[in-house]
Amino acid sequence: MDTQIDLVIFGARGDLANRKLFPALFWLDHARLLADSVRIAAVARDDIDTSEFIKQTAKTLEPILANASSSEITWDRFSQRFDYIKIDFAEAKQYATLAEWRNPDRTMIYYLATPPTLFGSISQYLHRADCLNESSRIVLEKPIGHNQQSSTSVNDTVAQFFSERNIYRIDHYLGKETVQNLLALRFANRMINSQWDNTCIDHIQITAAETIGIEGRWGYYDQVGQLRDMVQNHLLQLLCMVAMEPPNSLQADEIRAEKVKILRALSPINSSNITEQAVRGQYSAGWIAGTPVVGYTEEEDCSNTTSDTETYVALKAFIDNWRWAGVPFYLRTGKRLKEKVTQVIITYKNHPHAIFPGHLDEANNRLVIRLQPNEGIQLEMVSKKQSLNDRLSLERRTLNLDFFDSTGDTRIPDAYERLFLEVIKGDQWLFVSREEIDASWKWCDDLIDAWEDKTVRTNAYPAGSSGPSRAEILIEKDQRSWYEN
Repeated sequence: MDTQIDLVIFGARGDLANRKLFPALFWLDHARLLADSVRIAAVARDDIDTSEFIKQTAKTLEPILANASSSEITWDRFSQRFDYIKIDFAEAKQYATLAEWRNPDRTMIYYLATPPTLFGSISQYLHRADCLNESSRIVLEKPIGHNQQSSTSVNDTVAQFFSERNIYRIDHYLGKETVQNLLALRFANRMINSQWDNTCIDHIQITAAETIGIEGRWGYYDQVGQLRDMVQNHLLQLLCMVAMEPPNSLQADEIRAEKVKILRALSPINSSNITEQAVRGQYSAGWIAGTPVVGYTEEEDCSNTTSDTETYVALKAFIDNWRWAGVPFYLRTGKRLKEKVTQVIITYKNHPHAIFPGHLDEANNRLVIRLQPNEGIQLEMVSKKQSLNDRLSLERRTLNLDFFDSTGDTRIPDAYERLFLEVIKGDQWLFVSREEIDASWKWCDDLIDAWEDKTVRTNAYPAGSSGPSRAEILIEKDQRSWYEN
């Protein structure tokens, strides 16, 4: 690992930096995974100095500092890494301050926790200020553009100043232990891998449900919607990890090449099949955990009470290749749903002939891969009921691999800890390639265009529910149902 590293966090006063980035860096320091020589430049527009920034960051990290062992020792070491640099990101001349801070003999990592509209200009101004060299790396948060055309424009601009091997596009789902464990689960276990195709698997469900609403982001979210915010990146990346072919090695280029193949093999959802394979929803007033909540167009910062932006999406997708031909992938994601859960459900086919008494649906094997709230993997199997009265009656039993309980650790590392570590190492295997971005946007653009062409309206669903009834119909017409915990 290169220990001659300096981190520059653009947007250091923002929500992402305080909620995710600085806690992740603190935990890395606490685990002694940050070299003592690493410096951190916190860059933002606020007119404060380094001591004030450190004081406010300490306040943000209070819950962590209160629970981490030897936190005072770690904080003393961690806080000394910081320098606060005031820069208006739109003012090219102000980047000279950063150029003075920079050590040209060290590898610079520029983390842009900013709106994507600033990615190009920040890259350009860094170049003008002589802050870049061949070793400089840049980390880009999602979303990269709002369609394929704008994504291409952003990527083209950044590529003028950074080589592709030094561009790290984040999808934080890839930093989660469970997502990485998909590689081990599939390719290190012959029992699992040999059953991983259309001869054995009936269908696959991918769910990312949230109980929260827009949380003050109404103006931004109304221009984006749930498909761009969640499907184009998180859900499609999960789909790729589930469906990809075995890579030749664990090198970044090999893994990412297999994911691109899956994205390019996705059967289009367009005007010919949009009403059968896609559902849009928008939450109305309801109840979450016993508390009343308003509908999407009743949110405090709503500026368009007739908005038809979707807060829920359910899709039925197919992958046109040998392994997955005929296997439906059901995707759903939404806000203000009844529970917060992200999971992948692999449902296996039943035996063609049943010899045991009882219902066939009781015999389905399922592999439940949980990303949140409690990371782990469950295998639902069938065994005989322990009974003298019944002669080989069946019941469902669960084999449980709970990551939290099995490790004995007090916490599971956050995704951003792993992602920071890989950027510092210079390994892109958990980051999204430009080809993946292009292919995912192309598929999503066709879907969005079809919604507009067919004037597909959102279906209302009450907050605290499982989503619109049409999403139930989407899967139930195939004699299947959404998996509920």
